[in-house]
Amino acid sequence: MKKVITGNHAVSWGVRLSRVQVISAYPITPQTSIVEELSEFCADGTLKAKFIKVESEHSAMASIIGSEMAGARSFTATSAQGLALMHEVLHWAAGARLPLVLANVNRAMAPGWSIWTDQNDSLSQRDTGWLQLYVESAQEVLDTIIQSYKLAETINLPVMIMLDAFFLSHTAEIVDIPDQELVDKFLPPYKPKFKLDINDPHAFGALLRPDIYYEFRFNMQKAMEQAVEVLEKIDKEYSQLFGRKYGIVEEYKTDGAEILLVTSATVTGTARVVIDELRKEGKKVGLLKIRLFRPFPKKYIINILPKFKKVAVIDRNISFGSGGIFAQEIKSSLYDLSLSNSAPVIFPFIAGLGGRDITPQTIKEIIEYTEKYDKPESDIIWQGVKL
Repeated sequence: MKKVITGNHAVSWGVRLSRVQVISAYPITPQTSIVEELSEFCADGTLKAKFIKVESEHSAMASIIGSEMAGARSFTATSAQGLALMHEVLHWAAGARLPLVLANVNRAMAPGWSIWTDQNDSLSQRDTGWLQLYVESAQEVLDTIIQSYKLAETINLPVMIMLDAFFLSHTAEIVDIPDQELVDKFLPPYKPKFKLDINDPHAFGALLRPDIYYEFRFNMQKAMEQAVEVLEKIDKEYSQLFGRKYGIVEEYKTDGAEILLVTSATVTGTARVVIDELRKEGKKVGLLKIRLFRPFPKKYIINILPKFKKVAVIDRNISFGSGGIFAQEIKSSLYDLSLSNSAPVIFPFIAGLGGRDITPQTIKEIIEYTEKYDKPESDIIWQGVKL
């Protein structure tokens, strides 16, 4: 079945097809239409799930932590200040090794008050122990929700899926809705090894002494490291059933390229058009889309980026006092290669904060700058800032 739906409703359909059993949410723009659609699915019986209305995002996350501990596949969605309010309990979810899935509609943090997109809300949560995936299209949104439940329930860590506010959340496109029977074949019912059960009691979240706590965190890190290989297998299996594959990262027209443009989320779609135009003009430019941010796909970065002389990274975010976060992670991954002078030159661009358009012209100017200079003139290259 094909439907013309928004990115937000693609989330809702992904949750429905995943046969989620408990949904808890607090409305916040631009996430609200995700849970509105899910509430209608629950009300008309097309999704047999418990919908819990709460007074805050903190309570929404706390509620699905409880339902997941009880053995129910659970979901919530949020944006910006709502995700920030969840911060404390995000640690609880990951530390308890609960396979939750959360959709975050990337929205700029206040103040000044904004409802438009950038990635600082989710990237502020990068050390909480949640996996993070950044998606480009409504179709990828739906497919990633389904994949994420299988991933989370395989490694017992929660997954956060990011979609850009308005550019993706509220624009509509044709989306293929998979058959429920095929999704059931791909994603079996959730059957946790440990859960809250009065007939088989266990303790969750107990006080841990220093001689035990350390190993818990060691095991979380090992699960994160395992996640890359697990997602590769899940993506391959998904492709065999549904004919769509996204990968950990995606190379686009990189053969023969000397300059590589690195993007994430919806900027990628615009960048593809620009790369197509520049290739026709004979320019040696390629594109790398980063889909998985946590765990960071270091092995892909090390294998792919040294093929190029220069790498221009577009960050729709900033770590104040440092710079763009994707660029930081890439530089860190390439550190050993930098010591042997075999790493490319990284050009760290920041663009599009607070929903500012990253147009084809913006991307062309980024590539022109990268072509012109042997190295960046500063640690941050502010693209399009008005002074």
